[in-house]
Amino acid sequence: MREKDQQPSFVEWFRHSTPYIRAFRGRTFVITFGGEMLTDAQFPNLVHDLVLLNSLGIRLVLVHGARPQITKLLKQRDIKTEYVDGIRITNDAALECLKQAAGSVRVEIEALLSMGISDMPLDKLPTRVVSGNFVTAKPLGVRDGIDFCHSGEIRRIDTDSIRWHLEDENIVLLSPMGYSPTGEVFNLTAETVATEAARQLEADKLIFMADESLTAGKKSAVMHELTQDDAEELLRSKKKFKASTRLLLSHALKASVSGVKRVHIIDRDIDGGLLLELFTRDGVGSMLTANAYETIREASIDDIGGILDLIRPLEEQGQLVRRSREVLETEIQHFTVIERDGLIVACAAFYPYVNEQLAELACLAVHENYQGEGRGNTIFDYIIKQTRQLGIEKMFVLTTQTAHWFRERCFKPAKLEQLPIKKRSLYNYQRQSKVYLKDLN
Repeated sequence: MREKDQQPSFVEWFRHSTPYIRAFRGRTFVITFGGEMLTDAQFPNLVHDLVLLNSLGIRLVLVHGARPQITKLLKQRDIKTEYVDGIRITNDAALECLKQAAGSVRVEIEALLSMGISDMPLDKLPTRVVSGNFVTAKPLGVRDGIDFCHSGEIRRIDTDSIRWHLEDENIVLLSPMGYSPTGEVFNLTAETVATEAARQLEADKLIFMADESLTAGKKSAVMHELTQDDAEELLRSKKKFKASTRLLLSHALKASVSGVKRVHIIDRDIDGGLLLELFTRDGVGSMLTANAYETIREASIDDIGGILDLIRPLEEQGQLVRRSREVLETEIQHFTVIERDGLIVACAAFYPYVNEQLAELACLAVHENYQGEGRGNTIFDYIIKQTRQLGIEKMFVLTTQTAHWFRERCFKPAKLEQLPIKKRSLYNYQRQSKVYLKDLN
């Protein structure tokens, strides 16, 4: 693609990313990835993106894994270990392998982060990385007759120290290990450390770099949004995810339930996946939230700007009657909107004429990037329900270009004389809008 051809898409992306850049400044993100990523061709690109996030004022806590590196050392030394309920029994020999592997991984990550962003002025600014004994742990002990030796669980995380380093614009790097006040070292999982760090730090985001995307349906489409109920259902289902993905999903659910606002699962094989997930509205991964990412609700005065942006192109095409900001301010109580992560993606207005047992559906619009996905039907059904609750028997619309859409929903041609007298007096004969009527009984 020629450079000139790339310019419009880049400009559009950059404009759309601006609200996120502003919103994320000063926020705390916990990002975790397995030791497998260090051998990926795109790992240097991920490190580059992490440095970029740090330069934008995002406070980063990174949690690395080291499972493949530990396994490799164990094989080299002919040391066999067992897993019980997904937890490695860490004997003395395995603990030495853990220390060596985790230390090697940590040093490699710190070295890459120290490179900064090459060929840019930013590379002259040092990217400081801090690691240490921030995680206090205790032994799992003996459970069901099994001694887990040096495998542990987290007691607490030194959030005060971590926050102090984050405020100083340092990146904090945590390893899958914990320390006891008596000087012992315990084996932890990166997923557990990341989940607990996000919870105790009250992080704005917890991000898992996974072995695959969460997909659903015959076409294996990525599940971009999940509620806690969705996650629980997936974990109960027989959906064939990798064991590592199912583990991440269970940790993501735990983090969400414990108060982490947004938890993301991103396929680590997608080059630039972290940036695409954070700085585009729909992202490339799966986001788990306590509440729905997209909601339908009654409009408020704060939505006027978003509604104007949504309906303006349709007004210019002649599909909708022009509405000024002043008109919208006086009629906002009649509007319903669908909001997606702060963007108004659909709207419609509902004007009841209770005495005549009629209601008007007007200004139905769906954002061009979100058409064909059922949002028109969603907001239409929502308003039909409102109309029936008022005991109104019929609904009418005036349209110039979308008659087919309403006819498919059982609206039938009607005459101007069938409309309320007040509406007839406002009829614009220049537009020559067609009248359609739907029986709600």
